[in-house]
Amino acid sequence: MGMLALNIALPLLIVGILVLLVVVLIFVNFLGLWIQARAAGAPVSFVNLIMMRFRKVHPGTIVNSRITAAKAGLFYTTDQLEAHYLAGGDVINVVLALVAADKADISLSFDKACAIDLATKDTGKTVLEAVRTSINPKVIDCPNPSAGINKITAVAKDGIAVNVRARVTVRTNLDRFVGGATEETIIARVGEGIVTSVGSAASYKTVLENPDSISRLVLEKGVDAATAFSILSIDIADVDVADNIGARLQTEQAEADKQVAQAKAEMRRAAAVASEQEMAARTQEMRAKVVEAEATVPLAIAEAFRNGNLGVMDYAKYQNVVADTKMRDSIGEEAESDENQK
Repeated sequence: MGMLALNIALPLLIVGILVLLVVVLIFVNFLGLWIQARAAGAPVSFVNLIMMRFRKVHPGTIVNSRITAAKAGLFYTTDQLEAHYLAGGDVINVVLALVAADKADISLSFDKACAIDLATKDTGKTVLEAVRTSINPKVIDCPNPSAGINKITAVAKDGIAVNVRARVTVRTNLDRFVGGATEETIIARVGEGIVTSVGSAASYKTVLENPDSISRLVLEKGVDAATAFSILSIDIADVDVADNIGARLQTEQAEADKQVAQAKAEMRRAAAVASEQEMAARTQEMRAKVVEAEATVPLAIAEAFRNGNLGVMDYAKYQNVVADTKMRDSIGEEAESDENQK
């Protein structure tokens, strides 16, 4: 009996020792966090800490975030923090953003902060940065120098181009941050407003004398609508004359008109040459008909001789008339040649 009892007690003892070791390890692993949370006034139960491990949640992140919030007078349950952690959010940044918003007296709920954090997850920005921008406004250069463009070129009504560079002071609009347009939209809209303002000016001198008119017109257009920012001010940092676009366009138009006129003149010349060639061909055709008609004269004379309608004397007179005509034509051609030489 003694041996049997020993055989039964030994495995139970081993199991008990293993259970005790597991309990000790768990106690050692979570004791520090448990004490830290309780001492900071944000207690978390041992069971909850253990279950976080099973839920694949980092207990240290949750506990430290809860302590940070509690020290700032904000209290969030571990379930809220765990839910955002499991959704892929940055719990630490969310809590820091909520603390910063609370200290700056900015209305920001936990759910809104989580939504902003998830929305900015792949953009390289954080909810903490959004809150800080809401507290301390940032300045955006228009146009963006990183795009390789330093100034926006716009043309006034008198045809003179003006280069303008603006600086836009914005503050994050947390209510529109999720789903709102980004800085690129602000830059594009401000650039469009600058072009419109300069284009509506009667003269470039008006723009140079009153650059603030550009700011007023752009602000009146409400360029921050449906964006994640609220524009506080638009300041014209630099404005200068670029080029006389109107004169250059007029010069190019005149050159184009000249080329069109030359083309039309060439068309008329070609048409005149073609008409002249056609008339020359018709003249040759008429001459051929005259020669053909003259060729029938000897035949008609011969026919008249045969029929007795023409005598020898009549023929002789005809020859004299022909000879006189040729002589007169020859004299006329020589006189005309002499006049041309003179």
